[in-house]
Amino acid sequence: MTSCGNTGFSVEQFDAGLPRVAWVAKCGRSKRGIRPSRLGAWNPVALAKVPFSCARDRPRSGERGGAPRGSGHQGAGSAGSGRCLWFLKRFLLIFGLGIILFLFLHSKFSSFKPELPRLAPIAQKLKLLPKERLRNLFTYDGIWLFPKNECKCETTKQQRGYNFQDAYSKSDLPAVKARRQAEYEHFQRREGLPRPLPLLAQPNLPFGYPVHGVEVMPLHTVPIPGLQFEGPDASLYEVTLTASLGTLNTLADTSDNEVQGRGQKQLIISTSNRVLLNFILQHVTYTSTVYQHHQVDMVTLESKSSVAKFPVTIHHPVIPKLYDPGPERKLKDLVTIATKTFLRPHKLMVLLHSIREYYPDLTVIVADDGKEPLKINDNHVEYYTMPFGKGWFAGRNLAISQVTTKYVLWVDDDFLFISKTKIEVLVDVLEKTELDVVGGSVLGNVFQFKLLLEQSKNGACIHRRPGSFRPMDGFPNCVVTSGVVNFFLAHTERLQRVGFDPRLQRVAHSEFFIDGLGSLFVGSCPEVIIGHQPHSKAVDSELVALEKTYNTYRTNTKDQVHFKLALHYFKNHLQCST
Repeated sequence: MTSCGNTGFSVEQFDAGLPRVAWVAKCGRSKRGIRPSRLGAWNPVALAKVPFSCARDRPRSGERGGAPRGSGHQGAGSAGSGRCLWFLKRFLLIFGLGIILFLFLHSKFSSFKPELPRLAPIAQKLKLLPKERLRNLFTYDGIWLFPKNECKCETTKQQRGYNFQDAYSKSDLPAVKARRQAEYEHFQRREGLPRPLPLLAQPNLPFGYPVHGVEVMPLHTVPIPGLQFEGPDASLYEVTLTASLGTLNTLADTSDNEVQGRGQKQLIISTSNRVLLNFILQHVTYTSTVYQHHQVDMVTLESKSSVAKFPVTIHHPVIPKLYDPGPERKLKDLVTIATKTFLRPHKLMVLLHSIREYYPDLTVIVADDGKEPLKINDNHVEYYTMPFGKGWFAGRNLAISQVTTKYVLWVDDDFLFISKTKIEVLVDVLEKTELDVVGGSVLGNVFQFKLLLEQSKNGACIHRRPGSFRPMDGFPNCVVTSGVVNFFLAHTERLQRVGFDPRLQRVAHSEFFIDGLGSLFVGSCPEVIIGHQPHSKAVDSELVALEKTYNTYRTNTKDQVHFKLALHYFKNHLQCST
């Protein structure tokens, strides 16, 4: 039996329990066994090349072989060597499995490349929607209603465009434009135009303050609601309020050291007490010191680097003009009928007769600019004469100027009251809505039209389109629109405020609604119908002559159209229309 160096470990013991590789490593420690220098220091590859035997190196010449088989030295070292080799066996087994696992994982994931997060672009290009997209988004009824400060009125196959300044000669136009601009600027001053820019509260401000709605009459005082400080704590709080058209104060009873500038344009609050600061702010007042018809004072609120502004509107409230309908609220105390007539006495008499058939006690006001005064035997008719041919709108102004009831019903002198002419229905609409004017229909003709405005620096463009905007709330058979037929009920005060331009003497209708755009809220209820007298030729020679003269005044001349265009350009500050 061969032993491994001086360990006394036998080949039979090795073959019975330990791998040869471990045993070779063990024998490598022996002087006479396999040397580590020959295998390398714990090189598994080198160890694997060792033959699976534990024979020691062949003895050199002159050397003796190993210890004799069965020597006692072998038994003495077998227990300790076995325990050591058992640990080496486990170590090399784990080590080998680790190498195998490493090689497996390396081969599996060597091609795996983790996806790096994509870097966001440094700056994405900012852009607006293209012009055609904007046009599609904000076009209504073929008109681009978008704040672009330009407009034009084009003539197409469906509509005709008018440029109002063409009504003036090229030599007169520059002076006309100068006068027009001066009058327009005067109008803007009277109306407080242009309005202040929208007020935007800056974010993260330490203040609470009113954004809108503080109003005061000229020379009056009003408390400013909502003022409070919500900033961080500090050893000393300093808040400054500044006005330009009035003075500031506080109702809080504090020392002059804490509140400075009472009754002045600038109020300075300085205190170390946060509760006191808010108490002072909650009782700040504003006093209008200069008589202003309509102005807006922008009050500034400051603390360190934080600044807030809020508006205080100075104006008189509108004084109402109320009409007493009487204790029984009868229709005759609510409504007056008004009409204008010219050289058509037979038509007027038929109209009056039809009114009395359905409304025997309603007051009717007639304005007549014919040649001869008419004799009307009706105690409820007020008849006013005018200079001959004074004009269509002048007569309308005269008629409505004499109305003393809450509502006035306008009719033409050739209309005819029928069973469906229900004035009560129109009254009910005006009583229950915010409308100023509500029209009916003339035998089904509602003549509803919408007025759409485009702003421009050279004057607005106005576009008339048939139809309505929407159904009327609470009255599903009625609609909201801009203009109606010459059969309508209106609030007398609103109608008088807009008025009828007396310079329009002949054909004129939509001009009134253009003048009232922005002032009159208009609706239409087609279910209320008035009739129209038939267009039959007169047989009486006198009436034939009157109708012939009437037609010469009724026809719209080229000069009249030219005049209306010039009137729109100057008076309404319009550029064109379609």
